[in-house]
This record gives sequence, C-alpha cells and structure tokens, in this order.
Amino acid sequence: MQKQTIFKTPVVSGFFRYFFKICTRLIGWKIVGEKPADDKCVLIAAPHTSNWDFPTMMVAAFVLGMDVHWMGKHTLFPKGPLGAIMRWFGGIAIDRREARNTVEQMVAQYKKREQLLVLITPEGTRTRVDNWKAGFYHIAVGAGVPIYLGFVDTKTKQAGIMQAFYPSGDYQQDLPAIMQFYKDKQGFNDDGRYQDLP
Repeated sequence: MQKQTIFKTPVVSGFFRYFFKICTRLIGWKIVGEKPADDKCVLIAAPHTSNWDFPTMMVAAFVLGMDVHWMGKHTLFPKGPLGAIMRWFGGIAIDRREARNTVEQMVAQYKKREQLLVLITPEGTRTRVDNWKAGFYHIAVGAGVPIYLGFVDTKTKQAGIMQAFYPSGDYQQDLPAIMQFYKDKQGFNDDGRYQDLP
C-alpha cells in the first residue's frame, strides 16, 4: 500500500488546488494541459533556470490534480517526523551508499508501486548546460513508462504538461525530438538556451 502524499490528502489537496487556481489567475498565469493518463510515468520539467521552477511545477501539480514525487538524498529523510513529512511532500529517498545507482533504485520503485509519477529536471542545474543528464530517460526505459513533457514559460505566462513521449530506447535518437518541444520556452532567467535548436 502506497503512503499518502500531500497531493492525495483529502481537504488539504482540495484547498491548495482551489487556492492555486485563484492565485495563478490573479497574477495572470495559466496552468495548461491535463493530468497524465498513465498510472506510471516520468515527468520532466524545463527550462530550469531559477529556484522558482520547482515551486511553479508543484502549483501545476495541484491544479491538474497530480500526485507528484521527487527524488532526494537519503539524508533528507531521517527517521521520525521529519522524514515522514518529506515523504508526505512526495519525496523518495535515494541512498548513494547502495550498490545500485539512482536509475536502478528508481526503476525498483516503479516496479513495486501501482502508481508513480516522478518529477525530474533533466538539466540537473539552473546553470545553462550543453547536455541534459540522461538519468530521466534511462529511468523511463528501465521502468517501461512514458515521459511527459512539463514546462514553465514566462514569455506566455504558462506552465503545465503537454504530450507524452514514448522512448524507443535510443537516447541519442530520442533526445533531439524531446528537446525540440522546449525550443520556444523561456525560463524565469531568460538565457535563450533552446533558441538555437535546429
């Protein structure tokens, strides 16, 4: 049985969904897309240029009614109330001391759960990078789940989730197709990082 998160807690999730719907409208933002149709999937979010990116995607999660999880170092999940709170907020502990790497640990999580949506920022850092980290892709392939394309776009004041991408298993072939979706997206700190994509 999966433990309940803040996104699935009655009353709390309903309150925040209503609250964030009002807040986004008041500041002129719009949450677009729909909750993923798949029970298990990887959700990526880009561009990642600011500390505001993750909270913005959390707002989108509440508005769209998603149960979002994220990965964190095992030290963020101590025994007792603090660890329980971190898990309630959707955290999944990754133990770097294990023989299994992050991809293997996450694939194991997908295999033992009936439902799981994990949010990952493929850039891995707010700093502009030439190459995404491939972990998100290998997790999706290993778990046999689709990748949903989440985004933040300050140019249009929109955030949300668009289409699902079904990986072929060939990262070098699939990555350009995934990144193409983000070509016209602008982060909170605009550095034009995807504008040169072919």
